[in-house]
Amino acid sequence: MQHLPPLIYDLALILISAAFVSLLFKRLKQPVVLGYIIAGFLVGPNFNVFPTVAEPESVKIWAEIGVLFLLFGLGLEFSFKKLLKVGGVAVITAFTGVGMTMLTGFSIGKILGWNTMDCLFLGGILAIASTTIIIKAFDELGVKSQKFTGIVMGILVMEDIVAVVLMVVLSTVAISRSFEGIDMVISIIKLVFFLVLWFVSGIYFLPSLLKSVRRLLNEETILILSLALCFLMVVLATNAGFSPALGAFIMGSILAETTKAEKIEHGLKSLQSLFGAIFFVSVGMLIDPEMLVEHAFPILLATIALLFGKPLFVIIGALISGQPLKVAVQSGMSLSQIGEFSFIIATLGLTLNVTSDFLYPIAVAVSVITTFTTPFMIRLSEPFSKFIERRLPEKWRDRLNDYSIGALKVSEVSDWKKLLKFYFSNTLIFSVIVITIILLSTNYLHPLINNYGWGEILTTLITLVFLSPFLWALAFRTKNRDAFANVWKRPSQRGPLMVLMISRILLSLFFLGFLFDRMFSPAIALVGVGITSLVLLFYRHKIKTFYSRIELRFLSNLNQRESESQEKSMIKTPWDSHMAAFELNSFLDFIGKTLEESKLRENFGINVAVIKREGLTINVPNRNERLYPNDTLSVIGTDEQLTLFRESIEAALNSAVAKENSTHEVSLHHFTITEFSSLLGKSIRETSIRELTHGLVVGIERNGERILNPESNLVFELNDMIWLVGDEKRILVILNEQDRLNHQKQ
Repeated sequence: MQHLPPLIYDLALILISAAFVSLLFKRLKQPVVLGYIIAGFLVGPNFNVFPTVAEPESVKIWAEIGVLFLLFGLGLEFSFKKLLKVGGVAVITAFTGVGMTMLTGFSIGKILGWNTMDCLFLGGILAIASTTIIIKAFDELGVKSQKFTGIVMGILVMEDIVAVVLMVVLSTVAISRSFEGIDMVISIIKLVFFLVLWFVSGIYFLPSLLKSVRRLLNEETILILSLALCFLMVVLATNAGFSPALGAFIMGSILAETTKAEKIEHGLKSLQSLFGAIFFVSVGMLIDPEMLVEHAFPILLATIALLFGKPLFVIIGALISGQPLKVAVQSGMSLSQIGEFSFIIATLGLTLNVTSDFLYPIAVAVSVITTFTTPFMIRLSEPFSKFIERRLPEKWRDRLNDYSIGALKVSEVSDWKKLLKFYFSNTLIFSVIVITIILLSTNYLHPLINNYGWGEILTTLITLVFLSPFLWALAFRTKNRDAFANVWKRPSQRGPLMVLMISRILLSLFFLGFLFDRMFSPAIALVGVGITSLVLLFYRHKIKTFYSRIELRFLSNLNQRESESQEKSMIKTPWDSHMAAFELNSFLDFIGKTLEESKLRENFGINVAVIKREGLTINVPNRNERLYPNDTLSVIGTDEQLTLFRESIEAALNSAVAKENSTHEVSLHHFTITEFSSLLGKSIRETSIRELTHGLVVGIERNGERILNPESNLVFELNDMIWLVGDEKRILVILNEQDRLNHQKQ
């Protein structure tokens, strides 16, 4: 009889049990991940009714590969651009929820008398919600179109980033066995350095690589190539002192910016499902019923912290960020579970041998319980928010409403903020690039060249050639010229602006000195910096042109995916017309009007086929559908008609930018129609209130009823409370005029 290797026997057992239990959980409409964990328990060493796994250590290796595939897949769904689009609401709410939950978990461990390392890892395990479980619950409950789900998805993006940083921090603490503030700062700086380096180099090289071999790519080759890149980054991350999972996540997030992201994700899906199942089965194998009974009290405390503590913390964060009570409660009660990242953090503790054996089963038990409760928490969130509103004192409700309304005030980013944001991002990116080039040259290129004589001089010259465009960008690259001009016009702000400009030049000179100091003596370095600076200034125009080519290629690669998507949206239509997408800005005169009122067909000859708005897609909108800022319209027309429409959008934006030389504010105001009001008895259209305020009438309270986004033919009545969004200065003029008329007629 032929001998069967134990690993094949184990895989057969794992997959058979996973298949059976996953089908059962699919039938019961429960998360399949939970089924995998229970399958692992059934074939694990702590449950002897069924056959058990023969070589758990081999399964652990497969499970580690499963973690890499899970993180690689999460990275493909993640995007650095998506991170930049996450609003302040998600950032504030995520940091409040994660920070306070971590503190709660740490406190629970201390109350139970655990050591510091167990307490830290428990806090990390409880802090990160499960993206997989939440998305599945939203789909099954049909709530994805509601406002709170967008906030929750933004919070999950932030939690993914926090989880990655948390893995680095916990690894550092585990290795050093102490919680040193300096070590933490160094680890975070190191993480930021490598994240910037990997992202910039990845975006610059990988899309170009994929483009050069695009004719050779099919489902097989693109899968092999993406996996090769994934494991290459895993090796690089490990050699840099980070976890392998971080490397997989980073490579996934870089490939997410390429045009092949969907194909890679599609090809990876089967492998991710296979190894993901093995990982979650291996999680279930660690469940020990005796240990669960022994530690029932910690499990209960951790579950209570997730079901009651984290929702409360998220609600507080959402309220601080200006969200209404209902949205805050719905967001908080949706994030009351843990999942894949929590298992990875728990696995990290075991791998590093810094956590106790009981911590992992506790994490699994809490995950199982909170996974079951997640759909019920989401369903109960709306009734619970109404219950709270009824029980809150009226003064509290009014204050919350006033605070929420006040937070809706949208201010343009000031010129100084634009310049500071550019200064710090520019300095960070090019400092990382310059330092990397210098270290690579002095550590690797110099020993190679030094064997042939004149090693220091040749190395320095070659390094300067590669450094020159980035040193120029660090010292002189400009952006936001209008903001710079506006700041320069104010004499009081010229001094700080000059400090920023000079500091960039001095930093570039410092890096030059750093290079010469590593290659020569300090005295030679001083002379070398002076001579090199003069040479670089003499050739500055050629260096600028060279850098412009580098930047153009980087931006082209970065935006390649969006450009290709836009090209695909140019669907051919009858005769010589076609479809194209346009994003509306807030300066267009038809913003806030219905399609009928905007007269797009009459003015431009185009037809609106689709409106996309914050995740909502409106196909073939009717004439009463309103147009709002940042809507993306897919319109049908000829080349001439579409060009005319595009030019009108650009002209409105350029005209508005030219007029705006100072910071203006868009704000929400309300006032009441009195018997002396000039608006009484007139429709919204007749009052021309939209044109006068450059704003929108967003709501009317009438006889206790609320009318949201009223039609333009609605007539103002006595005692109507009007809610108006628009240019603050123009609205104040209207309000002052109303007060003057009331005072005169009284």
